[in-house]
Amino acid sequence: MRSGSLPTVEGGGRGHTIMQDIKAVYFVGAGGIGMSAIARYFINRGLVVAGYDKTPSALTLQLEKEGMLIHYEEDVEQIPLACRDKEHCLVIYTPAIPSEHAELQFFRNGGFDIQKRAQVLGTLTKSLKGLCFAGTHGKTTTSTMCAHIMHQSSMDCNAFLGGISKNYGTNYILSNDSPYVVIEADEFDRSFHWLRPWMSVITATDPDHLDIYGTKEAYLESFRHYTTLIQPGGALIIHTGLEVKPNVQEGVRTYTYSKTEGDFHAENIRIENGEITFDFVSPIENVKDIELGQPVPINIENGIASMAMAQLNGCTAEELRYGMKTYRGVDRRFDFRIRNDKHVLLSDYAHHPKEIFESARSMREVYKNRHITAIFQPHLYTRTRDFYKDFADALSQLDEVILCDIYPARELPIEGVTSKLIYDNLRPGIEKSMVHKEDVPELVKNRDFDVLIILGAGDLDNYMAELAEIIKNKD
Repeated sequence: MRSGSLPTVEGGGRGHTIMQDIKAVYFVGAGGIGMSAIARYFINRGLVVAGYDKTPSALTLQLEKEGMLIHYEEDVEQIPLACRDKEHCLVIYTPAIPSEHAELQFFRNGGFDIQKRAQVLGTLTKSLKGLCFAGTHGKTTTSTMCAHIMHQSSMDCNAFLGGISKNYGTNYILSNDSPYVVIEADEFDRSFHWLRPWMSVITATDPDHLDIYGTKEAYLESFRHYTTLIQPGGALIIHTGLEVKPNVQEGVRTYTYSKTEGDFHAENIRIENGEITFDFVSPIENVKDIELGQPVPINIENGIASMAMAQLNGCTAEELRYGMKTYRGVDRRFDFRIRNDKHVLLSDYAHHPKEIFESARSMREVYKNRHITAIFQPHLYTRTRDFYKDFADALSQLDEVILCDIYPARELPIEGVTSKLIYDNLRPGIEKSMVHKEDVPELVKNRDFDVLIILGAGDLDNYMAELAEIIKNKD
């Protein structure tokens, strides 16, 4: 990876120049995947970088090794001295942190410059050409895929990603002099409204986060407003058939894409011997024989979106081919830990019914004649309440479903909302059971699974190393 630094960027709650005036940055909610990418940006700039997170994780421990000061108790006294100077400290918080959080209250009462993560990213998109990837699902894979294509090309790019790239071992890519920054545009809490994209992909608009938006109509309106923020001269690349009605400014080009139709699509798809190859059809230049470095069927469509963005920004046919062939994926996105004739173990971050449907369909396509089991940890009480029938329909494509308790994240329990809502609505005849998260390793030890996929956005993935070791000992 190239080394260097991004240009100085203007912005901040008090209108100061972020990189000229601040000497320290404090993160309230340091361990989130999006927050950690920005933390790495400021660490690279040589500032004092510190923060709070609820629990240690592999990511927070890595950030500590890179120079970040992190503590795991809600305790104002542990805020470093350098972060107590309101004139020279920028505070960044995630909307997942409750407003009554003691440290957040300390900074608010002290008159500090406090910004959401998305505000900082928005500032960057005003000084660099933001290549933004939005959508209910698919945005982490497509943004990481595009960042890899761009970074290894003559165009290069910076990137703030929503997952750990397996090519680079990080969620942050730095370029010395590229004018491009690839950003995952998160719709949660309307965060993506802070961005000013040069170009954007919208992958999907299946309703989600109804605890924030209330209605499907409000969710779609949020995406419509997002399209107004794309800068004149730029472009929108939107999946065919979405309900959202774009409202782009004059001078913004609009393209469509999908797996088999649209301005950008695939033809001559070949899936054989564990490899996937196809031809990329484009209004700019068709490219034959694109080979997927991570050969999962859903990545055909993800690749179309990523290549469309990269091609519109100057990547050549050979750069597209090389980037796609050498793409290695993202942690927890079709993340294979074991893959042989006896056992397959992988994890996938899918946590919305449509994501799980696509994940299950891809698994069925790749492993046609094998017994597929999913251990699924639902994410959020509200999402389970709103979509439990859709979750059951999606999971019912598989041979066996094992359900864990709901991962609450930022929410308090809702009476009557448990994983049993999904369990009771699974297709009749499917093998099904329920298990507590902490009992999963023992379950795997006592069973001989053929193809096992760990699904969800919660903390069940923390067991993956242990599960892989258990299964390897059976081979």
